[in-house]
Amino acid sequence: MRVLILLAFLAVSALAAQKRYDGYKVIQVKPKTLASFNAIAKLYKEQNSIYDFWTEPRSLDEPIDIMVPPAYAKEFERILRNHKMEHRIKIADVQSAIDVSRKDQASPSIAKDPRSRSVSSRYVVNWTQYHDYTTISVFLAQIAQAHPDIVTLKTIGKTHENREMYMVKISNPQTNSNVTKNAILVDGGIHAREWIAPAFNTWLINELVENYADHPQYLDNLDWYILPVMNPDGYVYSFADDRLWRKNRNPVNGPCVGIDLNQGGAAGNGCDETYHGPSAFSEDESANARDAILSIAERTQVYLSYHSYSQVWLTPWGYTVDLPEDYPLLFDLAQNAVNNLTAVYGTQYAVGSTTGLLYVASGGSIDWIKGEAGIPYAYTVELRDTGDFGFLLPADQILPNNLEMWEAIKVIAEYTMEIV
Repeated sequence: MRVLILLAFLAVSALAAQKRYDGYKVIQVKPKTLASFNAIAKLYKEQNSIYDFWTEPRSLDEPIDIMVPPAYAKEFERILRNHKMEHRIKIADVQSAIDVSRKDQASPSIAKDPRSRSVSSRYVVNWTQYHDYTTISVFLAQIAQAHPDIVTLKTIGKTHENREMYMVKISNPQTNSNVTKNAILVDGGIHAREWIAPAFNTWLINELVENYADHPQYLDNLDWYILPVMNPDGYVYSFADDRLWRKNRNPVNGPCVGIDLNQGGAAGNGCDETYHGPSAFSEDESANARDAILSIAERTQVYLSYHSYSQVWLTPWGYTVDLPEDYPLLFDLAQNAVNNLTAVYGTQYAVGSTTGLLYVASGGSIDWIKGEAGIPYAYTVELRDTGDFGFLLPADQILPNNLEMWEAIKVIAEYTMEIV
């Protein structure tokens, strides 16, 4: 009870200090000509610290979601007018949307979907609201203590601000003890504001462990390694100070703070949202993850990195338009997973390579995972939604998101068990 009271107090204190986004709008732009697309792409490259691109410029006729601060509203309207760009307002006032999501946090709804799993009262988390890093850390300790036979909680290092980074191993060591099992590696929360990713990862841990009896084969025949929150400092900051914070919290460039832990961003300006940092693996968080992943890479067959938003299932490569030789296998597995996902609620996901569906972007985690760590099936999954709420996905969508993604995970697990 004391833990719950303390967590509630900390949550209230955090809300009082949050950065505000009064008057900020999210505008969806759809370039129709090469000139208009180039104008938006130039804005993305040169003024990424002013205009927050919730989705990046991809190609002609593809919608782009851009958060525009009120001080630049007239200038942005001028750009749209000069290039006759089709556009619409998706979020009229970002602060109002944040306030609504806070209200949901304070009064979480009870899931009514009969497919929803009941949540054990023994844990401090549920999946009808989002939880901060302290709560998630307590949950990881609780579930490891409750199931020491199948759950191992490991610290893989510390962040820039000296927080522990956790990896959870889930496996049944009593079965197939003489066989080296294939492994599945899952991470999420690389970008702090993408709260739905840690919400899925913690749910996945709970599902594999608490409902083991419903699907024992997944633990008897596979090892699971889950990094639930890859960017603890940024995630904490998104709760306490700035709901839309993306990067880590390393003050690497004068007055500007933070590096994009994908470290393949477009920006070389330290104030930009996609600032890639001074060098590959320059950050404590990315170096810790690299070392942990390399230690298990030899028998890991599948890597799933969860992000939001867009509802796309991405394969390598991101640094080139070329496709890996085994792309048909990568695509088919992803498409089968998405087909099962869609069957739950009808949610549509697109499947394809990063460059095929999005844009050329070097430094993404799946390229390194496949190309350097040697894990053959490497995917980035952008979770709900397609932009109606964006990073502010309401808490009542957590369980539907998780339940449909579980159906995809089952396809991945069944396939991985058969890889020789």
